[in-house]
Amino acid sequence: MDENIQAANKKFQKEITSGIASLILLRVLDRAAEPMYGYQISKELGVTNDETPLLNQGALYPVLRSLEKHGLLTSQVEPSVSGPPRRYYAITPQGKESLLMWRALWSNVKTFVDQVLEEEENHE
Repeated sequence: MDENIQAANKKFQKEITSGIASLILLRVLDRAAEPMYGYQISKELGVTNDETPLLNQGALYPVLRSLEKHGLLTSQVEPSVSGPPRRYYAITPQGKESLLMWRALWSNVKTFVDQVLEEEENHE
């Protein structure tokens, strides 16, 4: 595959994944009964390796840190009996507000994109 096409594909995937990953992580933590640590979240999502296209384990932690930095999550480090300390994440009230807004936005964006893509297929 051409280098320019590969670079464009990688850029597109990175841009689309960033927002979707934030939305998904907020939703997982919103429905969680208690704070969760990264590996728990990845198991909940079925992310077991770096081959998952949308949210691999390597991408999970930077998104969690970014959400915390923006006040949408809080975290607390707690000791673990089976290894190193774990950082547990919980959604904040601001995170819950953002989740509501982002879900509505996602619904609108998804509908619009699907309509445009379906129109393209029908015109071919």
